[in-house]
Amino acid sequence: MSIPTKSAQLTQDPHAVRDLPEKSLEMAIGRQVRDLRKRQRMTGADLAAQAGLSVSMLSKIENGVISPSLQTIQALSHALGVPLVTLFAGFEEPRGAMHVKAGQGVETQRAGTRAGHQYHLLGHIGANNSGVVVEPYLITLTSDSDRFPAFQHTGIELLYMLEGTLGYRHADQIYRLEPGDSLIFDADAPHGPEELIALPARYLSIISYPQQSG
Repeated sequence: MSIPTKSAQLTQDPHAVRDLPEKSLEMAIGRQVRDLRKRQRMTGADLAAQAGLSVSMLSKIENGVISPSLQTIQALSHALGVPLVTLFAGFEEPRGAMHVKAGQGVETQRAGTRAGHQYHLLGHIGANNSGVVVEPYLITLTSDSDRFPAFQHTGIELLYMLEGTLGYRHADQIYRLEPGDSLIFDADAPHGPEELIALPARYLSIISYPQQSG
């Protein structure tokens, strides 16, 4: 599979920046209420009347001075005609990050790991708002490593060769991977290193798959 041409560009802007989120929940709710009200060309008096609030109370909410009750938030969402959760959209929730120094990846055994396949987990973020789990590994193969082109698991996998040369099978195709080469594929098809051509071989394996709920 070739990379996208200019006529089939990817749609996500990797440099896009969202509005800066609020660290205070009260300020986040207030800003959302004010922005939604203005978009709908409602005055403060209009929204206050429809939500059953006083104008001064609405002003305090919009300025993040007070913490509105859930009942008040629900009344405002009904008056603005939006789902209740929309009023929380501007709040900055904690976002995970993990920094692993060179040589400090945790050596681990993945399900289905074969003899001589050395896996170092380079980091892990569990439950997160993206709904996606990412597992990055540094894999080392030596002359003692099994040839086993039959791994299968859910998700998408990206390989990036650092050292050595492999004949890497995916489904019914074998790809010659040399330093600097990459391979991205649907990991549900049988895959794995079938030809150990130049050893030792080291490559990055980055697996992403949907986060399982509860």
